[in-house]
Amino acid sequence: MTFAELTRIAQTSGDILYLMVVLLFVAIVVTLERTWVLRRMLARGQDWLALLRRHARLDAAALQNLLDAGAPGPHAGVVAAGLTVQPGEPAERIADLLEEAVMEQAPRVDRGLWMLDTIVTLAPLLGLLGTIIGMFNTFQALSNPGAASQQVTGGVGEALVATASGLFVAILGLVAFNFLNQRVRLVMHQLERIKLMLLNRLVATPTRVASEAVAQARSAVPGLGIAPAASTCAQANPTHPAPSRQTQSRTGHATQHPAEPAARGALDQATA
Repeated sequence: MTFAELTRIAQTSGDILYLMVVLLFVAIVVTLERTWVLRRMLARGQDWLALLRRHARLDAAALQNLLDAGAPGPHAGVVAAGLTVQPGEPAERIADLLEEAVMEQAPRVDRGLWMLDTIVTLAPLLGLLGTIIGMFNTFQALSNPGAASQQVTGGVGEALVATASGLFVAILGLVAFNFLNQRVRLVMHQLERIKLMLLNRLVATPTRVASEAVAQARSAVPGLGIAPAASTCAQANPTHPAPSRQTQSRTGHATQHPAEPAARGALDQATA
């Protein structure tokens, strides 16, 4: 098929085939650009996950060091949101801040995919429109008394070229859209993992620190750890009183465990 014949078929379909060429060009450009960008995002996301795995705890200084060492992109935007966390904020508040950062980076990840989605829907419709226009031109030949049947059937075949081209562009766009959409889901999964890793590695809040101090204070003195169990035993068997945390000396004075005053001071300070 020569260029002149293609030009004639395009004119028969109402110049719809020219639009098909434009849609195909846009689909190819968007597919190549998004494939390259999403591939870089996935590689940088793996690097960020590897950096975060090396730290058991994170604070503002450690986050700043990570941002200086890591590559820019959506993942760095989520990590940078950790710098806005104030000391003493509850875990729910930190999770909301990180989730907001993830949602803020989402448009950067799936940018341009709406073009492929539009092309997949628009190309078959334009092809059908070109076929209808070509059918109008073909059936006009029937009004001429000397029109041959070959002209009518040939015109119908040329009109169907628009539908075939529209389906061809839509199929290519659909494959590219699904491929890129899968890449976008992988990047969003990386952002969610980074959010959870930051939430688990940020500096503990005062409530958590107090709980750890209470646990350390109770473990320092054996009597503090068994007091609830001892009181339960005393209630179950009144004839045998629960063992006291103080021991009586032979002179009748109570003696304390050597570590008990320090442990009680730490316990009072932690719970205060």
